Amino acid sequence: MIYAASIWVIPLIIAITFHEAAHGYVARYFGDNTAWQFGRVTLNPFKHIDPVGTVLLPALLFVAQSPFLFGYAKPVPVDFRALRNPRRDMVWVAAAGPGMNIALAIIAALSFHVVNYVPDPVGRWLAENLKNALVINVFLAIFNLLPLPPLDGGRIAVGLLPDKLAMPLARLERYGLPLLIGVLFILPILGAQIGINLSVVSRFIAGATYAVIRVILALTGNM
Repeated sequence: MIYAASIWVIPLIIAITFHEAAHGYVARYFGDNTAWQFGRVTLNPFKHIDPVGTVLLPALLFVAQSPFLFGYAKPVPVDFRALRNPRRDMVWVAAAGPGMNIALAIIAALSFHVVNYVPDPVGRWLAENLKNALVINVFLAIFNLLPLPPLDGGRIAVGLLPDKLAMPLARLERYGLPLLIGVLFILPILGAQIGINLSVVSRFIAGATYAVIRVILALTGNM
């Protein structure tokens, strides 16, 4: 149990911490010091941990023997009005989180090459951590790039789309979480009751995650 927890919890906490810290670093670079003032421009995981999203949810998934662990941290506070160019810089701030996760996934894949030089059983433990780090980081990147506020992909879309499309999308932010719950959980349950597979978004995330992992493995010489 402790071994299994260690190979999932460590890469999950690193993925979430670096994701949120990246938002804070990039926001400060573009002129918003809000995250800095709240002590969130840091790689200290305790500054980003959310009791439910970082501890309780992953623990429940682990106990339920879920095929993957998922969690989230406290969102980094960003005042987009304080950015030097709010519309453009919002895109960079939002993209920083998924971008950091892809970078961590690439680092994990590159690190596979050193596993053979580490003696067992540490080598096996390290390999499991790196494998899970690759999966978790790519999954978090793909999930957060879904074009629905308040996810990062939604904010990127709002920053890039013309006003006629960006404004209605931005107004969806208050309904973003209920919509995600509906699409990811409630809709598939309803579909199962009538014999139709409505897990469209889940299948897209899984397929995109698998495709990106294969590309990273190929680029890092692991295939």
